Amino acid sequence: MTLNGGAPTLDEVAKLAGVSKATASRAINGGSKVSARAQTAVDNAVRELGYTPNAAARSLVTRRTGSVALIVPESDERIFSDPFFARMLHLVARTLREHDLQLVLLIAQPGDEAERLLRYLRGRYVDGAIVASHHREDRLAEHLSDLGLPCVFIGRPWIGAERVAYVDSDNAGAAAQAVRVLLEGGRRRIATIAGPPDMRAGHDRLRGWRDELAAAGLETGLVAHGDFTEDSGVQACAALLDAAGPGGIDGIFAASDLMAQGAIRELARRGLRVPEDVALVGYDDLGVAERTDPPLTTLRNPIASMVVEAIRLLTESIDQGGGGGPRRVVFVPELVRRASA
Repeated sequence: MTLNGGAPTLDEVAKLAGVSKATASRAINGGSKVSARAQTAVDNAVRELGYTPNAAARSLVTRRTGSVALIVPESDERIFSDPFFARMLHLVARTLREHDLQLVLLIAQPGDEAERLLRYLRGRYVDGAIVASHHREDRLAEHLSDLGLPCVFIGRPWIGAERVAYVDSDNAGAAAQAVRVLLEGGRRRIATIAGPPDMRAGHDRLRGWRDELAAAGLETGLVAHGDFTEDSGVQACAALLDAAGPGGIDGIFAASDLMAQGAIRELARRGLRVPEDVALVGYDDLGVAERTDPPLTTLRNPIASMVVEAIRLLTESIDQGGGGGPRRVVFVPELVRRASA
């Protein structure tokens, strides 16, 4: 502590370390041209005095804020009720802490809120951004690219994907694998509860389901859309059962475990057994699948790997000043077999 009882100053750090104020500043802020001896002396003085750098002054030197934005173009209700977002937020916050970076959560809605978001990002209050759960009408990839702000998308964006880095899962391949599981179980009237058509994950999982059924020479018209929530799974399953006709349905691929859980509720309400009458495969494995009755066969969403890789790509881009060109990494979801299929 300082002799006068106030907060320690950079001058006091420099004096205790026996170096100039400029050298102390460079040592504290990671600058170059600081000898190992001077760096050690400054580090020791910082610890002894309990000195904390002024964030505003430090940012002028480093041109860094030490903060990263997580941009989620969804409603508050969706973000705080969906296990995907709960898991993602936890993983992003934890991984950023490991990089000594602060998380800034930005919930982006269409219209005026989106413009406010862009004004904030133009102000360079963050060093970079991670974008998750974007929609067809979002143009965030183009906007962030135009701003020159380092960014990584979790999930391939609809527009501007060639201009930004992203990590993704093989959604189409996972859906095809789900269909193969149902086919191997002897199912031939296989429906899908697809995700929102304006989201890449929903679009790609539907495409994988449809392509695999077409390759097997089976019907590809048993489709109902949900919004990844349990209630939408109930409604979509009811619509599928009502529309299926005399042949009925003997298998369902649901594009999220929450929607699969809703489908199980509707099947039970109609006296249909899982898997005896209708086999079911979901997607996510983020805590819901183990608790359904019966436990749900599903594709494990590789969200942990995607978050770690997204932050690695982002911090590298920040260190390079946004250079290096956009990079893409795609992960393969893992099949987790349980009792529903």
